[in-house]
Amino acid sequence: MKVGLFPGSFDPFHNGHLEIVERASRLFDEVVVAALRNPQKSTALFDLDERKAMLEEVVAHLPAARIVSVSTLLVNVARDVGASAIVRGLRAVSDFETEMQMAQMNHHLSGIETIFIPTSPKYSFIHSKLVREVAQFGGDVSAFVPKVVAEHLAAKFEAGQGGAGQGGAGQRGAGQGGKGAQ
Repeated sequence: MKVGLFPGSFDPFHNGHLEIVERASRLFDEVVVAALRNPQKSTALFDLDERKAMLEEVVAHLPAARIVSVSTLLVNVARDVGASAIVRGLRAVSDFETEMQMAQMNHHLSGIETIFIPTSPKYSFIHSKLVREVAQFGGDVSAFVPKVVAEHLAAKFEAGQGGAGQGGAGQRGAGQGGKGAQ
């Protein structure tokens, strides 16, 4: 059985991620989506259990998809799930350098190959950090994330976690210095 492992922090999971899972499910017998704790990123908006629950709901229409959430080295996860390959999405050329380095390190550590799937242009600008920022300031993220994720984002920021009420969507756009989607 061919198993593709699609890892990420998925904080939050967005439509670009979903597209990669759907496309990978046509290439592999099983796609394991692994929500990982990334020690190089700041505090997560959603904990691993919250992310796993959202992912299970979002990919429920894909019988070949399975969700895990872990806090360990990626190559250990790949070994544990019997992955044939690691699947990574590429939004732009700028992603390639980092992804290539990770692929080479993972191959060196475990011998596992990485398969790159380019994201469709309609999703190439979507980034979890931008989605979080737009949601935090009251912007509509429904075009960028699955419905369940949009609901969880709204609930998280309405509950006062993450800075809701600090300004409307029109006061600041996504990204550094107010640049980006508004």
